[in-house]
Amino acid sequence: MLLVSQYLTMQRQVQKAIAFARKAHRGQMRKTGDPYLTHCIHTGRILAALVPSSGKRAVDTVVAGILHDVVDDTSQSLQDIKTEFGDDVVKLVASVSRLSYINQLLRRHRRVSVNQGVLGQEEASNLRVMLLGMVDDPRVVLIKLADRLHNMRTIHALPLQKAQAVAEETLIIWCSLASRLGLWALKAELEDLCFAVLQPQIFQKMRADLASMWSPTSRTGSLRRFSVKGNLIHLNENNSTSFYNGSLTFNGDVSMKDLLEAVVPFDILLDRRKRANYLNSIGSNLGTCTKPKVVQDAGLALASLVICEEALEREMIISASYVPGMEITLSSRLKSLYSLYSKMKRKDTSIDKVYDARALRVVVGDKNGTLHGSAVQCCYSLLDIVHRLWTPIDGEFDDYIINPKPSGYQSLHTAVQGPDSSPLEVQIRTQRMHECAEHGLAAHWLYKETGNPFLSIDRMDEPETEESSYFSKDLEGGNSSDILLSKYKSFKAGHPVLRVEGSHLLAAVIISVENDERELLVAVSFGLAASEAVADRRSFHVKRWEAYARLFKKVSDEWWFEPGHGDWCTCLEKYILCRDGMYHKQDQFGRLLPTFIQVINFTEQEESEYWAVVAAVFEGRQVNWITSHSKFDLVASTSAEAGINNKVKLLRTMLSWEEQLRSEVSVKQKYDSKFYDLHGSLGEVVIICWPHGEILRLKAGSTATDAAQRVGLEGKLVLINGQLVLPNTKLKDGDVVEVRI
Repeated sequence: MLLVSQYLTMQRQVQKAIAFARKAHRGQMRKTGDPYLTHCIHTGRILAALVPSSGKRAVDTVVAGILHDVVDDTSQSLQDIKTEFGDDVVKLVASVSRLSYINQLLRRHRRVSVNQGVLGQEEASNLRVMLLGMVDDPRVVLIKLADRLHNMRTIHALPLQKAQAVAEETLIIWCSLASRLGLWALKAELEDLCFAVLQPQIFQKMRADLASMWSPTSRTGSLRRFSVKGNLIHLNENNSTSFYNGSLTFNGDVSMKDLLEAVVPFDILLDRRKRANYLNSIGSNLGTCTKPKVVQDAGLALASLVICEEALEREMIISASYVPGMEITLSSRLKSLYSLYSKMKRKDTSIDKVYDARALRVVVGDKNGTLHGSAVQCCYSLLDIVHRLWTPIDGEFDDYIINPKPSGYQSLHTAVQGPDSSPLEVQIRTQRMHECAEHGLAAHWLYKETGNPFLSIDRMDEPETEESSYFSKDLEGGNSSDILLSKYKSFKAGHPVLRVEGSHLLAAVIISVENDERELLVAVSFGLAASEAVADRRSFHVKRWEAYARLFKKVSDEWWFEPGHGDWCTCLEKYILCRDGMYHKQDQFGRLLPTFIQVINFTEQEESEYWAVVAAVFEGRQVNWITSHSKFDLVASTSAEAGINNKVKLLRTMLSWEEQLRSEVSVKQKYDSKFYDLHGSLGEVVIICWPHGEILRLKAGSTATDAAQRVGLEGKLVLINGQLVLPNTKLKDGDVVEVRI
């Protein structure tokens, strides 16, 4: 009953906001020819897809989104909004209005200045810092992003030059903000809308090439013997992506509106019903569809993702062994064409070699962490299912569970040949790992009331080949051996590893290294299940290192030195480095098996700690004196000590923007408690100085007099936001300062 009551309350508030906006915007039309109210409603719909479905803060966010233009474009005042909708809504609307005013002011300045509307890198950096300083509530950024997204969806109504200026600004400023908020799918749509406006020929070409790659009729065999198809984007003789900088044949019949329609809306991937409706709107028979080809190509790309998702879902239902209480969630995403193009340029590669252009993500529920170890076992079991369903691409498996990234990110990543024989990335992780990757400490500002996690809006049927091709030992040709061996540093006896056989994870150690690190002799302990340790990689403390050390000592004491040596709980096994970049087990007949090992990569702290434990065990000493320090604990304590401006602390924590912001403001002083007061100032304010439209940075606490001195007009009258002020008036982020000459 409570949920029903909350839903009805939200519905009434939204309907009330729509009625208010309808009355306020009566008679106003957009350049598209639609009533202005349509923009308000679409902005609200976008926000509804970004926030929880209940909770006062979420409802107020949607309501403020519907009303965001009322103050600027109608006769209604902030007091009118406050009377009808309360303090929270009016604060959001006022903040959005302020952001819009600053943005329009700077855009007009760029348009009339010598750079003809070009947004320079320094100005973009300054603008991001200033916007951040002006915002007290992250929901303001959400509303502005929703507003900008709908404007970009309908930007075809603007003159080309103006549309390109808006697209450039969106790409540099608002896409950056979207990524800092973790709104990866919204960012992807924004990027592609901008890309379609700024690079229409390349956009159309890439859309066509991906549709050709992912067409169900496209089957080219193994990627290990991959040859570029004639209708794909090629590299020139110098293996450069400068192909895109040359002349491209562009279909003049395709309008900007058609290109924008070929960008899949971000919320389509969240809702299967919406996705089905979207594909049906394009036409079930693409060959006779009346939609432009570029739109059909977008439908083909989405349809290919649906095919991959459904195929994996069927296989999981048939093959997966579920642990009671756990759930498995499957989601999918398409990489934005802009991000794909950027990666091609950065890595100097062709489009068929970007393996994460489309991706599936499998999240294994762990019942709020109580089944974390079992969930990790399930992740490796699902990896085996994926590799049996689709052929893995050599060297494209990364185990960030056993070896997390420095940020603490954990997940299994693998690239396979999808049902159309084209690359497909699959990510597998537990719910705890997923929440850490998606939000960390973020999003709590909006979910305190509901207790719900942030909705993931994503910042992923050829049978398996024969063993001989999958586990080929032929590493002699070319530089493939050097490339694979470069993944591993010099091993030495005693180094801990993880043995993976389906869902069975066992502790093991390297006993000997042979044939230039191509062959390893490994001791496996069948009594040391490692799933719990792997589940929380940070918990590799002294006791866990001691178990590995004692296993190594046991083998040394028993003089076991060949595969098959051991006892009822310990066995020596031989592992060979294969073309897929992993060490696979070799049985007594010389056959390579799916069982593989993952080498545990040490941090500097862990390495010294581990070998100290090994030395103590071999010498018969106690290891209790060795203290364990987690790298992640040190990072956390360092972050906690850093003083941050109270006004931006919440936003900067959520956006993980601290390091970038420090770099952008180029503060050379030492960041200590004296300079950064937790309840004080960021150290500077960012203002706009008129009439030149410069964005200036001044020390926190600066006054109107300081601003006049900065521009060389000391003693002149100063206006702040249009009002004449006293010389000692303090400046705030986003103030528009005019010095009268």
